[in-house]
Amino acid sequence: MTRVIVSRLFVGVFVMWGAASLIFLIVRAAPGDPATVLLGPDASREQIARLHDELGLDRPLYAQYLDYLGNVARLDFGESHRLGRPAMDAVLERLSATVELTLTATTVAVLLGLTLGLLAGGRPGRLLDRLVSAATIALQSFPTFWVGIMLILFFALGLRWLPSSGVGTPQHMVLPAITLALPFTAIVARLTRSSVAETLREGYVATARSKGLTEPQVLLGHALRNALVPVVTIVGLQMGALLGGAVIVENVFAWPGLGSLVVDAVANRDYAVVQGVTLLIAGLVVLLNLVADLLCARLDPRIRLEGRP
Repeated sequence: MTRVIVSRLFVGVFVMWGAASLIFLIVRAAPGDPATVLLGPDASREQIARLHDELGLDRPLYAQYLDYLGNVARLDFGESHRLGRPAMDAVLERLSATVELTLTATTVAVLLGLTLGLLAGGRPGRLLDRLVSAATIALQSFPTFWVGIMLILFFALGLRWLPSSGVGTPQHMVLPAITLALPFTAIVARLTRSSVAETLREGYVATARSKGLTEPQVLLGHALRNALVPVVTIVGLQMGALLGGAVIVENVFAWPGLGSLVVDAVANRDYAVVQGVTLLIAGLVVLLNLVADLLCARLDPRIRLEGRP
C-alpha cells in the first residue's frame, strides 16, 4: 500500500506541474496589464515601466516561467501587490469558508443521493424509479447560477425564511449549500440507482432473500456496500469539481471564500493570487483522488491498487 501511495503522489507532482504551467500561461495571455490596473489610468509611462521592473514583467517569458517554477518548488507563491501581502496567505485565509461550503454540500448530496438511489434502484421500473430518474435529469439540466438566483427569489425575498447572502449563522449556509449540492445529488442518485439495480440481480442477493432477510436488510447489507464503490470514486472526483463550482455559487451568495477572491484577482490581474488558488485546488484534487482510491480498496477487497491480478 505504501508503494501505491508513493506512486500516486509521484503522478500528483506531474499534475501539479501541469496545472502550474497552464495557469502561468493563461493569466499572461489574458488581455490587460497588471501595472496599469494597479497604478490606474493616470499613471505615467515611467511609473508603469518602474512597476514592470519591480514585478519582473519586463523579463522574457521563459525567464519568468523558470523563476516561477523555482519559487513554487520552494513553496514561495509570490506577493500580491494589490493586497500587500503574500498571495498564499490571502488564499489560505479564504480556504476555510470554501471547504466548509464544499463539505456541507457534499454531505447533503451524498446522503440525499444515496437515499434516492436506493429507493429507485430497489424497485427498478416502478413509479418511484421514474420520478427519481426524471428529477435527477432536471437537476443536472439547470445552470447553477440560475438555481441559486431562483432559491434567493423564492426562499429569501419571497418567503423570507432564509438570508440571501453573507455569513454568520447556520441559516446563511443553507441556500449556497443546496445550490452547490443539487447537481451532485443527481449524479450520486443516478449512479447509486444503477449500481443497486445491477447488484440486486446477482446470485448472492437471491441467496440472502432465500435465507429470510427482509428487503431493507438486503438493500442495506448487500446492495449498498457494492454500490458504494463507484459512488466513492465519483465523490472523490466531484469534490474537485465542487471546489471549482463554488466560485460561481460564492459570488451569487456573497460567500467570502476562494470564489470571490479569485474573481477579484482576475479582474485586477493579480497573477500571484490566481496562481495560488489554482495550485491549491489542484493539490486538493490530487489528495481527494488518492483518498478515494484507498477507500475503494477498503470497501472492495477484489480491487488491487498495486495492479496485481
